[in-house]
Amino acid sequence: MITRNVADGIHLISHAHVNCYVVEDSDGLTLVDAGLPSMWPMLQELLSACGRRAADVRAVVLTHGHFDHVGFALRAHREWNVPVLVHPGDTRLAAHPYRYKPQRNRFLYPLAHPRSVPLLARMAAAGAFKVKGVGDTRPLDTGVRLQVPGRPVAIHTPGHTDGHCILHFPERNAVLAGDAVVTLDPYTGRSGPQIVASAATKDTGQALRSLDVIAATGAATVLTGHGSPWTQGAEAAVDHAVRVGAH
Repeated sequence: MITRNVADGIHLISHAHVNCYVVEDSDGLTLVDAGLPSMWPMLQELLSACGRRAADVRAVVLTHGHFDHVGFALRAHREWNVPVLVHPGDTRLAAHPYRYKPQRNRFLYPLAHPRSVPLLARMAAAGAFKVKGVGDTRPLDTGVRLQVPGRPVAIHTPGHTDGHCILHFPERNAVLAGDAVVTLDPYTGRSGPQIVASAATKDTGQALRSLDVIAATGAATVLTGHGSPWTQGAEAAVDHAVRVGAH
């Protein structure tokens, strides 16, 4: 599914319960996250719909290095000569997107949460087990405007991974939250704002503490790595996620 302008000049590509985004301005395009490998044709479809070309893509910015956010990053880097930016804390993970140790065993977790099984099966069918990492990355600077289209501010939000970052777009009243907060958790099947289950999060306590950073943006729209856009404000999303807590 492709949805244009989920926020001002920010377009959503969603497939198999995984999201990535294209940010558009007069200087070109920034890709935020790279989904799963099967989303590559959808990206090209979106570029065509926007009247854009591959040459307009200036950067891929990864919120973190998990496999379902790295999907086609290596392909974009090699075929389009696009730089890939990730926080130094996730450099190794982006290169090896399956080599991480979550708080709980991610293979046993679905046994206790059977609603997750069809979601995870769709992700697998979309190439979740065929992702190639990208080792040639550039460090993502935090706390300053990034020199990429959209000029977001990257803010470090560790917990889900060591180097997880959100991207705040103040002029667009939006924040791209990656997996710091989601509106659908593939590991439980639960919907609504929440942190990702401990089956895919390194430190759920730290992830909950990082929610304060999202609330502080005051953004009206929260765009997540999994689930539908949240349009009731960052503070409300965080309040809901805190009530849900860790699982």
